[in-house]
Amino acid sequence: MHILHVVGARPNFIKAAPVLRALAQHNQIRQTLVHTGQHYDAAMSDVFFRQLEMPEPDVNLEVGSGSHAQQTAAVMSAFEAVLLDRKPDLVLVYGDVNSTVAAALVCAKLGVRVGHVEAGLRSGDRSMPEEINRLLTDQVSDLLFTPSADGDENLLREGIDAAKIHRVGNVMIDTLVRMLPLAENCAPVNLTPPYALVTLHRPSNVDDLPWLRELLAALAELSGQMQVIFPVHPRTRQRLNDLGAAHEAAVDETNSRLRLMDPLPYLEFLALERRAALVITDSGGIQEETTFLGVPCLTVRENTERPITIRMGSNQLVGRDVKKLRTAAEALLRRVPTTGNAQKPCVPLWDGHAAQRIAQIIVRTSASSGPTGEARGVSVFTASRWRRS
Repeated sequence: MHILHVVGARPNFIKAAPVLRALAQHNQIRQTLVHTGQHYDAAMSDVFFRQLEMPEPDVNLEVGSGSHAQQTAAVMSAFEAVLLDRKPDLVLVYGDVNSTVAAALVCAKLGVRVGHVEAGLRSGDRSMPEEINRLLTDQVSDLLFTPSADGDENLLREGIDAAKIHRVGNVMIDTLVRMLPLAENCAPVNLTPPYALVTLHRPSNVDDLPWLRELLAALAELSGQMQVIFPVHPRTRQRLNDLGAAHEAAVDETNSRLRLMDPLPYLEFLALERRAALVITDSGGIQEETTFLGVPCLTVRENTERPITIRMGSNQLVGRDVKKLRTAAEALLRRVPTTGNAQKPCVPLWDGHAAQRIAQIIVRTSASSGPTGEARGVSVFTASRWRRS
């Protein structure tokens, strides 16, 4: 059986790594890795492949940046040729980026089976491009691998056949569990708790310059109580540059209490995340990671496609209300230990074995998938190319 994986952005790499590893344990499976190049520079891509011990992509489409329509169209056009050439039995797509929906749509048009890892997540906000990607991908997928019960419920409500839905757990947590011991030695030596960790990248947040300036002022204020560490996404960095003098008035980048730095590789970021007194973010995956780690999270969004993190009590939505952010941060600083949080919420199946469940389901259902890639003579990488732990 020939399985082709499509990844395009850092969250995809984190999700795909354990699935590639789990499938490599099955000798009857051959695998191809396609990188669309949606994240295309070394800071956003290459270092993640190295740290996650992923094989070099067999194909890099190098689509680069562009509008949502341009990027999606570029992936579809380039990926169609790869699909026709490689002839996989199953394509696995991950998460909710443009590469995900683009590859899934090409598969649907050409009659190739597609599996969606991290299916069923819904924010209910169709103004989010990711929500459209999630909805469309799930509608055309043949195998839907959900991380939690709410994913199953969303899919059933949308009319998805229950036979296609498989609750397997969270593959991001698989990677976190495996890499956490390695992250112990990656924290900056000149940084000690307590500190707050900040990530912001969504256009709806960082493209609103007056609001971004106000947020920076709030972070500067918070840094009076503890250090604030802010690895700055390239898009966010550009918007900070757009602020110009207003940015300089809001925050002094030489201030050791509010540290703006370049984006961090996975291990270095994980080391900071697990020791943080609190995290302020607009990232979906970080909401999940902090839930597993037991680190309080304040999400700078009006909604979340990961409501399980709210129900578990680790995550709070503060919207784009800086006053609410200040109040929530102050409340957390009063009630949680400033050296970390030993109490970890337990989400069912977030146990580090989601990828193994995915592999077992694929193997179990492969009998009905038609001729294998090996039978077609497809040149793909084998388990021997995988660097095992």
